[in-house]
Amino acid sequence: MDPKNMLMKSVLLIIPVSFLSHAETFVYVSNSDSGKISHYALNEKNGKLQLINEIFAGKKAMPTAISPDKKYLYSAIRQKPYNITAWKIDPKTGDLTDKTITPVDASYAYISTDNTGKYLFGASYDADIVASYAVNGTQLSEKAVDIYHTGPHAHSVIVDQTNKSLYVGNLGADRVLQLNLNQDGKLSPAGSGYVETAKENGPRHSVISPDNRFLYNIGEMGGIVTQYARQKDGSLTKVSETMSPVADKYKLEHGKERPAGYSDPTPRIWASDLKITPDGKWLYVAERTSSTVAGYKINKTEGKLTLIGIWETEKQPRGIAVDPEGKFLITTGEKSGYISTYQIGKNGTLTKADRVPAGANDSIEDANWISVVKF
Repeated sequence: MDPKNMLMKSVLLIIPVSFLSHAETFVYVSNSDSGKISHYALNEKNGKLQLINEIFAGKKAMPTAISPDKKYLYSAIRQKPYNITAWKIDPKTGDLTDKTITPVDASYAYISTDNTGKYLFGASYDADIVASYAVNGTQLSEKAVDIYHTGPHAHSVIVDQTNKSLYVGNLGADRVLQLNLNQDGKLSPAGSGYVETAKENGPRHSVISPDNRFLYNIGEMGGIVTQYARQKDGSLTKVSETMSPVADKYKLEHGKERPAGYSDPTPRIWASDLKITPDGKWLYVAERTSSTVAGYKINKTEGKLTLIGIWETEKQPRGIAVDPEGKFLITTGEKSGYISTYQIGKNGTLTKADRVPAGANDSIEDANWISVVKF
């Protein structure tokens, strides 16, 4: 082995020992190309990331989710044979152990759990479904408890604070589905079953405000953030639309769906993710073509958004995350091979705190999904 590589590997193994004595927050980044989960410790004082280790999950490991009790990490493998891989999380080191693999029938673009940790949900872009699985620790039911047919291209699935409502971003239909989540894990329409976004906006990911009053959805192709008010029965009412600020600044045309083999030299809107801070004050949106994150102030009363800034970040940012304390924003770059952390200021502005390689490999990792847990 090359002496330089030996030194790098020894540093990787030795440095985290002292670092971990003060670590309480762990960051997990899935890398689609290598199939590995990169495990970092986040310093909550300065936003520095320290790579602890990497483990193999499976080729095209993408969406991840952490159980509400913080004991388990789940990852969806999007290459055949499709499966959900699960691990126990060591609360002292963040290490992932006791790997369990459960075969599933679809490729899930997004996974999440309910608030009790009894059910795991998967939204399938290819199969046009959202599925509900019973969960017991790292063990998933062999068959889905329920499968709900969504229409074209389900791209996200989240549960509200009451654990009675479930929302699905239905990219190909320009709808956000509003569903009832029953205690047995089965799903049924709430009200009309859906609300619409702007045409060809391509609703992708959603977040719910901490007070459970509003849902925000980002359109992949239109870049529009659509705000909805939640009603008592879980149904949604459209409140406002916030147009993409990067489309004008970077001269981006309206986006298009990007199937395998997509090729188009025209710079187009390609929004990827959005996150809200735990205090409900700030919302951030990632856009891949411009490689930016846009930040918004959330009106405390009405929930409407006001742009506070646009920051250039890693090339083609696929995932963003906010740590549980709301101090730092983390971004991955599908085409950069790096991960960046930003300190969130009192006015919501972002200041670079750290930038580290996505994993230990010399080659560029296809870093995408980020999950964060604090003990």
